[in-house]
Amino acid sequence: MARIWQTLRSYVWWTHERASFHYDVMVTIILLFIFLAPRWIGFNDRPTERTLHQTGLIVLPDAEGLLFQVDASAVNGTTQAEIRASLVRIIEPVAGEIELLRYAAVLDAKGRVKSYQAWVRRPYR
Repeated sequence: MARIWQTLRSYVWWTHERASFHYDVMVTIILLFIFLAPRWIGFNDRPTERTLHQTGLIVLPDAEGLLFQVDASAVNGTTQAEIRASLVRIIEPVAGEIELLRYAAVLDAKGRVKSYQAWVRRPYR
């Protein structure tokens, strides 16, 4: 019985030489924990889901802050509030926390909205 406790204590204090049987047992136990424990314990460390920026996003410097040009197909909504919220949702993953100062629709030759220009600045902390 004393021999078992001595062996367990040597595992806790990691006193075995490399490439010995007990060293290999300890490494195997650690690897089993790393690869199998999430299934037993249920770690919930999944990456947060982020909406990626749209491909039609252009950033330009402006005197007021930054000027973003966002493709109209990426913007959802018909009211001003919905369009503002959609622009902020698209721009924030790229620029971080922003304040939308104003926006303007860019029309094509037929009068359809082609894109939106959004003037933003980062709030001071």
